[in-house]
Amino acid sequence: MNRVKLILLFVPLFLCIGNYAQNNYVSKVWVADNGDGTYKNPIINADYSDPDVCRVGDDYYMTASSFGCAPAIPILHSYDLVNWRLVNYAMKRVLPDDVFSKPMHGKGVWAPCIRFHNNEFFIFWGDPDYGIYMIKTKNPEGDWTEPILVLPGKGLIDPSPLWDDDGRVFLVHGWAASRAGLNSILTVNELNADASKVIGETALVYDGIPDGNFTTEGPKFYKRNGYYYIMAPAGGVEQGWQIALRSKNVYGPYECRTVMAQGKTSINGPHQGGWVETQTGESWFMNFQDKGAYGRVIHLQPMKWVNNWPVIGVDKDGDGCGEPVLSYKKPNVGKTYPIETPVESDEFNSEKLGLQWQWHANPKQSTGMPSRLGFMRLYAEFLPEDYVNFWQVPNLLLQKMPTEEFAATTKVDFYSKTTEEKTGLIVMGWDYSYLALVKKENGFELQQSTCIDAEQKSTETILATKSISESKVYLRVEVKNGAICTFSYGIDGTKFIPFGQPFRARQGKWIGAKVGIFCLNPLKTGTRGYADFDWFHIDKNN
Repeated sequence: MNRVKLILLFVPLFLCIGNYAQNNYVSKVWVADNGDGTYKNPIINADYSDPDVCRVGDDYYMTASSFGCAPAIPILHSYDLVNWRLVNYAMKRVLPDDVFSKPMHGKGVWAPCIRFHNNEFFIFWGDPDYGIYMIKTKNPEGDWTEPILVLPGKGLIDPSPLWDDDGRVFLVHGWAASRAGLNSILTVNELNADASKVIGETALVYDGIPDGNFTTEGPKFYKRNGYYYIMAPAGGVEQGWQIALRSKNVYGPYECRTVMAQGKTSINGPHQGGWVETQTGESWFMNFQDKGAYGRVIHLQPMKWVNNWPVIGVDKDGDGCGEPVLSYKKPNVGKTYPIETPVESDEFNSEKLGLQWQWHANPKQSTGMPSRLGFMRLYAEFLPEDYVNFWQVPNLLLQKMPTEEFAATTKVDFYSKTTEEKTGLIVMGWDYSYLALVKKENGFELQQSTCIDAEQKSTETILATKSISESKVYLRVEVKNGAICTFSYGIDGTKFIPFGQPFRARQGKWIGAKVGIFCLNPLKTGTRGYADFDWFHIDKNN
C-alpha cells in the first residue's frame, strides 16, 4: 500500500479521535464520576432547575427550566445517567420574541417535560403567563418544531403527558398561585391523538392541602403494572419532599404516599424530578436540590418498586420513604463509558457560540458575534430606556456556576469609541458585582461596582477604581464556599492583583447566580465600540 493510500485510510480515524477528544470535556472543578464504579451527588453541580429525563435505547436525554434566558430549553445527553454532555437547546429564542427581547426574570420556560413516543421526542412546558406549549423532533440534537400552544391560560405550569395503552393521550399539570390565585392542586386534561390540542375538560385529580402536602407541584405522569402514577414534590423547594400518587383510573381517586424526604441527610428539598428505567431494568430518579446562590443542582437517586409503590433513595428503616444519597454505585447500563461533564471553559475559536452560554434575553443580531478569528466579540450595547441597573440589561452573556469553588478568568481587548463605555466580568443575580474596564478621557479605569437588591431598582455602588493605560487586560473572579467572590486583574496573564472588595453572590429569580461577560455604551444612539474576548476559562482557585 503506497503512502497516499495509507494516509487516506487513517485520516477518518484521526478525525474521529479528534472529534471525540474535543467533545469529551472533563471539568477541572467538579466531576461526579468517582472512576471506581461509584458516583457522588450532585451529578451536575450547576443550576439545571426542574429536570426531566427519558431513555431511548442506550441514550438518555435530560432537559430543564430556562425561564427567560436564550437560547432556551437545554438538552443534555448521557449514556449512564452520571456523565452528561450539553448537546443542544430546543428553542433558540423565547416566545413571544418581542416580549422576551428584554429581561423577563422568572418568566418564560418553566419545568419542561421530555418524552419519546412513536419515534418522536416531545417537550411540554408551562409559561405561567401564556399556557402550556409543546414542541417535537425526531432528532433531539437537531432542530425542533415551532411551539404549539396546547392549552392557553394563566398559571398553568409543570405539564407532563401520558400516552395510554389504548392510544388516548392525557396531560397532568400544576398551578401557579402568582397567576391563578390557587396552587397545591393537580389537574388532568385529555389531548387529541397528536398531543397538540386539549379535547377534554379540566378535571381536578388531587388537592395536596388535606394531606398536608402544601405546594404540590411539578407532577410527572407514568403508567406501570396497570396503575397510573403521578410523582410530584410538595412542601416547597427548600424544605419539601417527594410524593407519589397512584390510581387504577387516570382521573383518580389517587392514593398518596411520601416516597423520599431529607430525613437525617444534608440534602434539603429534595425537589422535582423524573423517573427513568435503564436497559437492565433498574429504576432511577433525577431531581434537584436548591443551593441558594449556586442554583438548583442535579441529583441522581436509586429507586425501587415495593408493592407497586416507588421508594426513592435508600429506605433504611423500611417505612416506604427513602432518604437521598450523597454517593452510590453507578447505574447498570450494560457498558462502561468515559467520564465527561458539561462544557465550561471556552477558547472562542468557533463560528458558533458555545452551548454553556445564554443571554439574559433574546439577543439582537448586532449584540455579539462568535468568530473563528479567535475571539467572541461583544458590541457596546446602548442602555435600555428603563435602565436603572443591570437587571434591565439584556446583553449579558452568562453561564451557570459549575460548583461551590472555582475561578473564572477571561482576557479582553477593548476597542472603545465613547467615554464611559465599559466591558467586564460579572457575577449576576438579585445582587451582583462586576470588574469592568471603563473608557475615560485620558485612558482607562478599572472599576468594581456592586448592586444589592437589583430587582428593587437599587442603584450601583462603586467600590474601587484604578487608572490604567492598557486596553488589554485579564479579569478574574474567584468564588469560594458561601458564594464569596473576589476579583483580581492582570496585565501579562501571569500575575493577578486583587481588586476591590469581596462580594457574596446571590441567586436570581428562580435561577442561581451566573458568571459571564458584558459590554455597554452609556448613550442611546451613536457609534458603538466593542470588546473582543480571547477566551474564558473555568479553573480551580489558586
